[in-house]
Amino acid sequence: MRIVLQRVSRARVMVDSTVVGEIDRGFLLLVGMEDSDGEAEAIVVAEKIAGLRVFADEDGRMNLSLSDVDGQALVVSQFTLYGDIRKGRRPSFTRAGDPAHAASMIDRFVEALNDRGVPTATGRFGAHMEVSLVNDGPVTLIIEAREGKIL
Repeated sequence: MRIVLQRVSRARVMVDSTVVGEIDRGFLLLVGMEDSDGEAEAIVVAEKIAGLRVFADEDGRMNLSLSDVDGQALVVSQFTLYGDIRKGRRPSFTRAGDPAHAASMIDRFVEALNDRGVPTATGRFGAHMEVSLVNDGPVTLIIEAREGKIL
């Protein structure tokens, strides 16, 4: 499981000119899945993200979590996170998860975030999406998990 996390002051996803997911302060999470990813990865990453302290406290230090700032998450599936550009000029996506499996695991990840008190909006799996955001900081982190552990 691979995630690009961006701390945002707002973000939204549109499909066919219609807003399908939108948040204010929180995290935009671009999520890629491999076939080997399962519930263990979804849960361990949701736990990490829910408790991640990357919002400024009164002293300006990254010390507050999503719950401390009443933050939200916007989850957007992105199989291209597993694009391999080592050969040729066109990316290979052979490591990206089977769409049915990936959709199921992303749903489980969203459920795990909600279970941990993180209000979570989503894009639309498999759709052509327009994602807009205001990156706050900017703060951008890459999170990877395999075999139930954060790498």
